[in-house]
Parts: sequence; C-alpha cells; structure tokens
Amino acid sequence: MLPVTLESARVRLDVPTRSDTAAITDACQDPDIVRWTTIPTPYREQDARTFVDALVGPGWASDREYTWAIRRRGSTWLEGIIGYRTAGRDLGFWLAPSARGAGLMHDAVELVVDWAFEDGARDVYWECYEGNTASAAVARSAGFSFTGAGPARIPGRDGGPTTAWTALRRADGAPASDLPWPDAPSRSAP
Repeated sequence: MLPVTLESARVRLDVPTRSDTAAITDACQDPDIVRWTTIPTPYREQDARTFVDALVGPGWASDREYTWAIRRRGSTWLEGIIGYRTAGRDLGFWLAPSARGAGLMHDAVELVVDWAFEDGARDVYWECYEGNTASAAVARSAGFSFTGAGPARIPGRDGGPTTAWTALRRADGAPASDLPWPDAPSRSAP
C-alpha cells in the first residue's frame, strides 16, 4: 500500500523519514518510552535510521505494518509514532514527553482506528504491558473496551513472557466486554 496521510484539527500523521532521526532519537531517551516499549537501549541515531529504513518503508510496501509520525498540525517536528499491524489488527504508539497532555495521541488513535475501519477491519486490538496506565487511558478515551489481562503478544525486553492489559474496539461500536478498566498506579521500577 502507498502511505496515507491522516489529519485532524490538532495532528497530522505522515510517514517518518530519515529527517526525523534526531526527533526519534531524542524521544527514545525518555525513561517511560524505554520502560513500556521494546526499543533498543541505549537508543542511538543508528537505531532511528534502522527503524525508518528497515521497518517503516518495508512495512507499508508489504502491507504488514503501517507506521505514521505524529506531528502537530502545521509543524514538521515528529512528536511521536503510531503504528497499525495488519495481521493482528493491532496498534501501538508512543509520544515524546513534551507532547503529552495535549490530546495529540487521542487524535492519532482516532484517526488510525477510523482509517482501519474504513479499510475493512472489523475490530482493532490494543495491548500494553500491565501497569501502563497512561497507554490504558488513551485506549479507554478512544472507545476501546477492556478485555482483561493475560500473556502479552509482544514479549518483554528480555524476550521472555510478560503480562499485558488488552482491549478491543469494534467497527460496529458494540462493546467487546463489560470488564472495568484497571486503575492501578504504574509500578515503580525496581
């Protein structure tokens, strides 16, 4: 598939490029992004270039994973990343600390989920590592139904199993579950 640009009043989603290397590298120094994702650590500029060259372009070309840069409307600076993997109809995302709390991720999730539904997805799946209350808050506000906790699809940083919170949003708007969302505070790092 050819890359698609999506926009709202607050955000523009387009394809990350090599010119975003500095922004990606800078954001991936954030302890929360390191804690809740499996990005390489330490994260270097070479990792950002590899991400753009080996994942973004080939993902779009193969229809395996569609990755967008999250930018404030009218800006060229990358504030975060959101991706949609077609095999599991699931999305993942991160946002730089300086962009949090402005509604950018909420808009980005809405845009990607609506786009997936228009493209024929019957539902969209979300998961985060157990305890990531910030990610859960985004999914909840975007209309996802909490479906429980269980083994994560994506292994932990060490490659081993870990527990995830999961949720689903159906294209027809019907709730996927009536389970309450967890409200436990994030765990402190050991």
